[in-house]
Amino acid sequence: MQSSLFPNQTENLLPFQGEMYLFPDFFAKEQADHFFAKLSASLEWRQEPIWMFGKRVMQPRLTALYGDPEKPYGYSGIQMTPSGWTPELRHILDSIQDFSQAEFTHVLCNFYRDGNDSMGWHRDNEKVLGENPTIASVTFGAERIFQTRPYSEKSPKLDISLTHGSLLLMTGESQHFWEHQLPKAKRVNQARINLTFRRLL
Repeated sequence: MQSSLFPNQTENLLPFQGEMYLFPDFFAKEQADHFFAKLSASLEWRQEPIWMFGKRVMQPRLTALYGDPEKPYGYSGIQMTPSGWTPELRHILDSIQDFSQAEFTHVLCNFYRDGNDSMGWHRDNEKVLGENPTIASVTFGAERIFQTRPYSEKSPKLDISLTHGSLLLMTGESQHFWEHQLPKAKRVNQARINLTFRRLL
């Protein structure tokens, strides 16, 4: 399906009711290596508890939130207060905003220590994100398979390989009609950092 936002660069990966665009080499390897090393060492990583099926469990990954300190962000029973932008996050933010022409106020950072860390099926559809939010997802580090599927029918399930330095843009109605996850990958023993930029109203 031809892209409506980027007609000369890539195609919409979703067959209906939403838009998703992948840019595998958005950041060159040298840049991606630099950002992975700096973000690994400098961000305020922590493991938070969440509510799942009525039980309080620890998330199978580390997280950190950065952005407008006057706008907290919450999901799955977690209320997070953002720290101010670091130089590296600001550089990445500016690059993505210039390219996508979308505005972002926050970035939720996820650190997957190896293939045992994961994120279950969900939609980024909190009311504070607005009706049709644009989510920009950047990957540094280990290549992992990102999966998405229609929220109602649960099929077809699409596998998308997110590589070192890649950018995945989800926009349009994608958060209404599609859900996504990062499943466990037992054979992966390297770390991955994922940055998901979003705009809070």
